[in-house]
Amino acid sequence: MSDFEGKKPVSANGDAVGAETGGVDAGSADQMLVSLGYTPEMQRNRSTLQVAFMSFVLASIPYGLATTLYYPLVGGGPVNIIWGWVAVSAIILCVAASLGEITSVFPISGGVYYHTFMLAPPAWRRIAAWTCGWLYVVGNVTITLAVNFGTTLFLVGCINVFETEDGEGVLAGEPYQVFLIFLGITLLCNAVSSLCNKWLPILDTFAIFWTFAGVIAIMVCVLAIAKEGRHDANWVFTHFEANSGWTPGWSFIVGLLHAAYATSSTGMIISMCEEVREPATQVPKAMVLTICINTVAGLMFMIPLVFVLPDIQGLILLAQPVPAIVKSAVGNSGGAFGLLIPLLVLAIICGIGCTTAASRCVYAFARDGAIPGSKWWKQINHKLDDVPLNAMMLSMVVQIILGLIYFGSSAAFNAFSGVGVIALTTAYAIPIVVSMLNGRQIVRTGSFYLGSLGWFCNIVSTCWSLLAIPLFCMPTTVPVLDPALMNYASVVFVGFTAISVGWYLAWGRSHYVGPPL
Repeated sequence: MSDFEGKKPVSANGDAVGAETGGVDAGSADQMLVSLGYTPEMQRNRSTLQVAFMSFVLASIPYGLATTLYYPLVGGGPVNIIWGWVAVSAIILCVAASLGEITSVFPISGGVYYHTFMLAPPAWRRIAAWTCGWLYVVGNVTITLAVNFGTTLFLVGCINVFETEDGEGVLAGEPYQVFLIFLGITLLCNAVSSLCNKWLPILDTFAIFWTFAGVIAIMVCVLAIAKEGRHDANWVFTHFEANSGWTPGWSFIVGLLHAAYATSSTGMIISMCEEVREPATQVPKAMVLTICINTVAGLMFMIPLVFVLPDIQGLILLAQPVPAIVKSAVGNSGGAFGLLIPLLVLAIICGIGCTTAASRCVYAFARDGAIPGSKWWKQINHKLDDVPLNAMMLSMVVQIILGLIYFGSSAAFNAFSGVGVIALTTAYAIPIVVSMLNGRQIVRTGSFYLGSLGWFCNIVSTCWSLLAIPLFCMPTTVPVLDPALMNYASVVFVGFTAISVGWYLAWGRSHYVGPPL
């Protein structure tokens, strides 16, 4: 049993601060943070809508779905694209609700790492929090890497809607070209995130309107023009076509990486709790609301594309099929590129949002001494409007180093996205499981308590995690004849795990005490 009951957050005047009073305003939120043993160092400049908007930006539907459409095309075609998205969205809604319950009790930037420590019994809370924290950090960093790398590949695909006289794309997409574009995008996202912190809520608000304007433009144009015709509704919603080499049922499940990747950022918004005015109420509501908005936006984006889908056998030969789909629908390169611009802009905004959230995650974990060199990574740069600049730079350097994998494997993006989904999904599950082992006693004190529905959401979330871990280590297609096409997610995941375990044995076991009690 956790000893949370013996350590209720209190306000400055000694009154208990629970779910009912902890989220009244920025002042009481800072008082709660102080009562938990931390010094407030960042500005609370985000309202409820701004939190929801940033949560939306972290997923950036439809961009997140556009960059990974290859997976459901191979996995099962139209059925995998549409119904896979609906199924995963329903599951992730349970994950968001489960995390929301816990966050309403512990609204702090440490996120699931801090939740695990506070919920777990004293006998094993340190190792549980250490494991969850490293998974959370690895997930944040690799998902940010996957977003920026996906943007790079998507940009190359968009440019190549313009072709030479030989029918080849105008940009060869050599490894060095891809890496240099990725490097430029990564540096841009970090520059905006670090230098424009106080303007980021405005950027997130802009992204919402930009997204829906872009989706409507794509939806109207591809359906109205449809140069190569339209499929009937029966084909769009019922046609199943497995091209992965796996058995049909498993092929469909492997294709769920598309939706899982797009929704994997669900819990990343928790890392922003210390910059939110009323985190105990705003963040849980934002997570759940965003899943609902994302589900609708995703369907608005994908259903029109499936209606005008060209030959699937040709599309699965492309790393980024969406530019080709749009071009075939509108019939010319210039029009296709124009329709793809909203997705490219949203991709950059998504990269900025993920960069911001990942830096807060690294900062929070370093604040408790769990990362080598923590004294540097936990510093806040007050000259840049309270940005954890050193933590951001650490995340950026790790991403750039991992980006070099692309020189050895053209399937590097599979590894980045796979590791991100595995690590984040597992990190989300740990505090949920610990909470269930405690009989969900502590979440009863939160303002977002779901009662018996919470048990259902917790169980669904846990089952999803057990499926996701082995699933996203699998190669997308079999047999794997070219080593360059292998899914190296398991290799990257094991590498990070070895670093985590090694650092715990060398230092953490005798020095790491976890968050303040």
